[in-house]
Amino acid sequence: MHKVKPVKDLSSTAYSAIIWSIVSNLLLALIKGISGVLGNSYALVADAIESTADVFSSILVYAGLKISHKPADDNHPYGHGKIEPVVTFLVVAFLIFSAGIIAFKSIKNINEPGEVPESWTLYILGAIIIWKEVSFQYVLHKSKITNSSSLKADAWHHRSDAITSILAFIGITIALIFGERYASADEWAALLASGIILYNSYLIFKPALSEIMDEHLHHDLEEKIRKESLKVKGVVDTEKCYIRKSGMQYHVDLHAIVNGEISVRDGHNISHDLKDHLQFVMPELTHILIHIEPDDQDD
Repeated sequence: MHKVKPVKDLSSTAYSAIIWSIVSNLLLALIKGISGVLGNSYALVADAIESTADVFSSILVYAGLKISHKPADDNHPYGHGKIEPVVTFLVVAFLIFSAGIIAFKSIKNINEPGEVPESWTLYILGAIIIWKEVSFQYVLHKSKITNSSSLKADAWHHRSDAITSILAFIGITIALIFGERYASADEWAALLASGIILYNSYLIFKPALSEIMDEHLHHDLEEKIRKESLKVKGVVDTEKCYIRKSGMQYHVDLHAIVNGEISVRDGHNISHDLKDHLQFVMPELTHILIHIEPDDQDD
């Protein structure tokens, strides 16, 4: 029998990624805000607003991860992992709120005469774009390691921030090339950025909703579970396999087919061997319920 492999502690990985996001967004919000005011760029100010919202949403993600790692108790026998999609919904709400503020301010300022942004703001934006894309790749990688939906939402915050910075770069460039007549290009860029933020909000919201509704989307994991089950002595085949995601881990209900002539005790032992093997190979599986079915061919 396998000695069950301990579940890998992923909390430190997730926490380090979130702290990275909080510190990064806080510094960038200050840089963007100061540069936007001094450089006459509302697109940069809009960027600063989004980064400020990102700071609060990252703090929410951090708090959610803390709760999700609390051990199971009498009232929560399956743990607290479902807090993750709830936190993701709150993060999406922050994104929508920041997009609304940016859109409102942009529409308000489009028809008002404005100054052409300073050319040095392009250097600021260029550095920000690179930094945010690096941050996106880093946090997204950590979200894949930890299977965290809220961490993935936080990663997409960095990507949406990079996109708004790219649009701000384009808007400022147009204003600088064509002069004051096109100074509103900066506001148009901010308005377009708000639309992209809303679209990204939808992309983040959809998988979180699927998770909280226990939608079965884990076909690759199901295939691996079925394949590994056949390696356990006594398992003839598998039937039903239901998978639910909870935070960074998965709950599995599996029907295993065994020889119908064996004793109840033997079937019980096979189910334990199967559970131990699956958790040894896939430590992200926490609660595994094995239902033993007799092989129809035995009849």
